[in-house]
Amino acid sequence: MERLASSLERGLAAVLRPVVFAGMAALAAVITLQIVSRVLFTAVSWTEEVARFLLVWLTFLGATLALAEKRHIAVTIVTDRLPAGLRRGAVLAGLVAMTAFLIALTWIGWTYMSMQSFQRSASMQLPMIYVYAVIPISGALMAALCLADLAATASGRDTGPKDPA
Repeated sequence: MERLASSLERGLAAVLRPVVFAGMAALAAVITLQIVSRVLFTAVSWTEEVARFLLVWLTFLGATLALAEKRHIAVTIVTDRLPAGLRRGAVLAGLVAMTAFLIALTWIGWTYMSMQSFQRSASMQLPMIYVYAVIPISGALMAALCLADLAATASGRDTGPKDPA
């Protein structure tokens, strides 16, 4: 189970890292095009919409990548001072709460995506289901990562944050 959890984290990070990088590069290019076209020419109408949609996707995929690489901000001043057994219990409780939240996010995201499936974006007429799809996708991926961490922590393996090196 520990090997599966580790493989899931590494594999997801390996896939998401270039996707997030490409998304950031695309976002920078679209915003640059938007600025240049407004200053020098007539504004390109779709750039604002694409930038907004890219930012939404990058937010969710970046959060998933950060979770896979254990790089989310954590305030551990209290848990670091607890005895090992209580520390492990606190970490387990936090992972259970986080998993429950992410499962709810996945369910609510799926429901919202389904409700808005008829809607189209204003400028590009893109079905909004493609924009909202990132919510249940990221929620499910992050829930899977949390379940893997929960199993690893319950079995006694340390799943603390990675070294910043």
